[in-house]
Amino acid sequence: MVRTYVVATIASLVALMTTSCAESLWQASSQNSLYSDRKASRVGDILTVLIVESASSSSSASTDAKKDTKTEVGPGAGPIIKNIPALSYEGGDQLKASGSTTRTSKFVAKMTVTVKRVTENGNLEIEGTRVVQTNRDKEEIKLTGIVRPEDITPDNCVYSTAIANAQITHTGTGPVSSRQKEGIITKLLRILF
Repeated sequence: MVRTYVVATIASLVALMTTSCAESLWQASSQNSLYSDRKASRVGDILTVLIVESASSSSSASTDAKKDTKTEVGPGAGPIIKNIPALSYEGGDQLKASGSTTRTSKFVAKMTVTVKRVTENGNLEIEGTRVVQTNRDKEEIKLTGIVRPEDITPDNCVYSTAIANAQITHTGTGPVSSRQKEGIITKLLRILF
């Protein structure tokens, strides 16, 4: 009877250990470490991009040119040439011009993209589209580029300034956008005048 009790106790301990292992929070098949944050690293992973783009350019040019010319010819030697009066010419040319151009643009947005390919050196090719439609106005942001894994923050974000070969397009369609375009008559007048 004691032997039956010991065998039953061992069997219940084995069953208890098997059950506790099956309910563990950590899975052996997990590719993420228990001690690091989950960052995008494989095809299909999602990455958040913080688009913070600003550009400012300014150029100016100034020209100031002046040229004076003076020519004088007097009577020469000989009986005929001696009677020709003195001839003189004086002239000048002046050019002044100046111009300047200033351009400033700023674009701030946040969107999520997908890893499309992992390159041989471990960089991630990303691509994503975000479409927002309000009433009949539609805005679309498209982003593609290459990200280094070390530029990804612990919360799985990357700044657009750290994306190589970044192509960011922002387009809008709808009643509000159409009002921003020139009309046909305005275009004709600008061409003619």
